Amino acid sequence: MGKAAISLTTGLEDPEKVTVAFLVAVGAAESGRPTIMFLTKEAVRLAVPGHARAVACEGCPSLDTLMQRYAAAGGTMIACGICVDAKGIDADSLVDNATKAGSVQLWEWIGDQGATTFSY
Repeated sequence: MGKAAISLTTGLEDPEKVTVAFLVAVGAAESGRPTIMFLTKEAVRLAVPGHARAVACEGCPSLDTLMQRYAAAGGTMIACGICVDAKGIDADSLVDNATKAGSVQLWEWIGDQGATTFSY
């Protein structure tokens, strides 16, 4: 089964977009695909424990629930190092399945086999 890479630039300023991105990521990870999310801009804040506390719409799962499901399914996240530094986030305090890294590490993870990508 091929890899899935989801790029997310939006944070809690647009919880519906974040919810859709996590629904796609959770679906990929729970179906057994190796899955990574590349968090940039405001999305890097989602990798800070306790930050993803929103419900986008009536009937939508909470972001906290989606993040827990994503981690439980083995999904990982790269929090853009430049963005983490620019926002003054302590890289050592990120959630367990997130690391501060960059596009080089994303490409290394994708490798020669490629990946199905989504961008939000």
